[in-house]
Amino acid sequence: MNIKQLARSIAICSMATALMLVAGVANAQDAGLSWDSLNEEQQRLLGEFESSWDTLTAERQNRLATGAARWAEMSENDRDSAHERFDTWRSLSEEQRANIRERYQEFQGLSIDEKQRIRQNYQRFRDLSPERRQQMRDRYRNMTPEQRRQIRDRLRDRAHQDRTQQRRQRGADGV
Repeated sequence: MNIKQLARSIAICSMATALMLVAGVANAQDAGLSWDSLNEEQQRLLGEFESSWDTLTAERQNRLATGAARWAEMSENDRDSAHERFDTWRSLSEEQRANIRERYQEFQGLSIDEKQRIRQNYQRFRDLSPERRQQMRDRYRNMTPEQRRQIRDRLRDRAHQDRTQQRRQRGADGV
């Protein structure tokens, strides 16, 4: 066997090993979690799922286990806030929930810079007095759909200009 054949054999073995590892991880994820693999606190928090645990998808089991672990680590204030958010979510209509999900998906598709800009704008809004925030909400609600569209377009154009300016600046700085 010459060097070329040896190198090819090693490469094939390496790829086969990598594929087996990936397949093993995929199978482990497909298999989900056993109820017994959860710690006592997770089992306590997820007790209502015990009898149907094996019928849940692996993805659902993992999400529930992760959520239970996060819940266990929360402070009492954080738990109270989470309860309030959940109650608010449950009080929304299905149409409102669908709208929120859709906006969340749109947000996830944005660039890091766009997400940061939105977060900063949101924080500036939150820093306003409650009275000023309400004034802004009322003003927006009283606009026609066309006026709202014009504002969104202006904000989108301004964000595009900001991004273009940042790119130019990074290019001028040699970054």
